[in-house]
Amino acid sequence: MKKTSGFTLVELMLAIAITLIAVSAAFLIFRDSTRANSNVKQSADMSDNLRAGLNLIDQDLIQTGTGIPIGGISIPNTVNASGCNISKPVNRPPTVLNLTFQGPNSASANCNVILPAIEPGDGLGPTVASLDGTTGPATDVITILYADNTLSLVQKPINGAGCPNGSIAADGSSITFDINCVTLGAAGIPVNTGDLLMIYNSNNSNGILQTVTSVAGQTLNFAPGDAFNLNGRIATEAAGTILQLQNLTGGVPDGTYPPTSATRIWMITYFLDAATDPIHPRLMREVNFNTPQPVAESLENLQFTYNLADGTSPAPVNQAAVPAADNENQIRSVNVYIGTRSATRRAGSNQYIRSNLTTQVALRSMAYFNTY
Repeated sequence: MKKTSGFTLVELMLAIAITLIAVSAAFLIFRDSTRANSNVKQSADMSDNLRAGLNLIDQDLIQTGTGIPIGGISIPNTVNASGCNISKPVNRPPTVLNLTFQGPNSASANCNVILPAIEPGDGLGPTVASLDGTTGPATDVITILYADNTLSLVQKPINGAGCPNGSIAADGSSITFDINCVTLGAAGIPVNTGDLLMIYNSNNSNGILQTVTSVAGQTLNFAPGDAFNLNGRIATEAAGTILQLQNLTGGVPDGTYPPTSATRIWMITYFLDAATDPIHPRLMREVNFNTPQPVAESLENLQFTYNLADGTSPAPVNQAAVPAADNENQIRSVNVYIGTRSATRRAGSNQYIRSNLTTQVALRSMAYFNTY
């Protein structure tokens, strides 16, 4: 019989072994490529979140103080012998953190009689804990104010010459605009419930704040019990109320007003929300006490420090809070730090990918200070 050619058992096993090695190597290369692609995608997502959040914060910080009187806006207050406010504190957004603009949560400790254009909140935000056991410091809150410079109510005064149909209630419960001077509503300036108005005249150029609780045609109402705790305190406060805008008769406010103007104020608060979705903490932007809006996700740290101009040399820089001898109106620039982590764990690991961005923003609308 003829001899039949073929593979020996050794050759077959060798071929199988070589094939398995090649397939294993290809699988490892494919796995590593998939992991690398996943990590790159997560890094890109983190960068998008960081930039989205930082850009919005930058835009609002640049406008800080626009249209706000130098020194801030008066808030309802009665002071003691030390000049500290002993009135009920003004509530500070966000609601979930239960903050006020004075008292235990403020560096000024009940001495605030004005609302500054920028209010630090060192360590007032939540501490974000990640699922991989990494826990950062308590996060910060920041609140800034600037006037609405797009649809200003200050085209003409509320009352006085030229606007005879405009009026202000003697008890400060409402103001009515003359439709021939300022038109409210869809055809004019849309003022909504929850808006903050700064009302001012020659009797108080720093103005006072009221919260719009309802709108009826040309009339804006300021009922007590608003979210800020600003309204309805005319009879109990010595300053910071509608009384300071009224004319005096015999040294006593008589319920009448000189020509008076109003400007809408935007109060913007940034903070981290780690409660709604603990796996993906969100950077929130809240206007007044309206529903906060998420602007970036999977952020786990938010820190602000402040550079001041107080006449000393060297000037205080990188301050987490306003030094005891200074005040918020001396803040000239803000250092912002945002830390983020990936939405899911690093491929092939129990840890998350982390990144951060920092920047410094000059508050160009705050009062100029000559260091020379």
